[in-house]
Amino acid sequence: MTDGTIDSSAHELRDEPVDLEVISSDLVYSGRVWDVRSETVRFGDDELTRQFVAHPGAAAVVALDEDERVVLIQQYRHPIRHRDWEIPAGLLDVPGEPPIEAARRELAEEVDLVAERMEPLVSVFTTPGGNDEVIHIFLARELTPAPHAFDREGEEAEMRVERVPLTDVIDAVLAGRFRNGILATGVLAAAERLRRE
Repeated sequence: MTDGTIDSSAHELRDEPVDLEVISSDLVYSGRVWDVRSETVRFGDDELTRQFVAHPGAAAVVALDEDERVVLIQQYRHPIRHRDWEIPAGLLDVPGEPPIEAARRELAEEVDLVAERMEPLVSVFTTPGGNDEVIHIFLARELTPAPHAFDREGEEAEMRVERVPLTDVIDAVLAGRFRNGILATGVLAAAERLRRE
């Protein structure tokens, strides 16, 4: 008797795209930032209906200064009723803008910094059971002040910016004090990247 698992080495495994027949696709809600869709797909002999958030995607930045401190922001997020700690991030909402350029833009807009070195770190599906968002996380180094500061509105007007040692950020993630998934993924990937250099 088997438990249904296949014995494979990790380098052979990968997420696999699937092109199912979409029987119907309806816009349930049109929002300012993202929409909600209801789709019915043919899955083998069955038809499955699923609702999900249609998301434009996003880019985020683990910005490390010369002392290996991470540039963090704290801002109010209404759905969770918290001011959570995050890394600079934003939507891929400029048509044709590559994710790395969106990351550069967000770094300048949110924390008034530019990076001499910006490299892809990791891309993740944030909530594959509920939305189609892919967030591309970049590692930024050799930071300098942006040519001008940006005006911030809404939740961003009260944003707090701190530089925190990478090891302290990882400790906070592991202790459950920082629960933002993009921050956690980014700093853990950054630490591993540094370890491998």
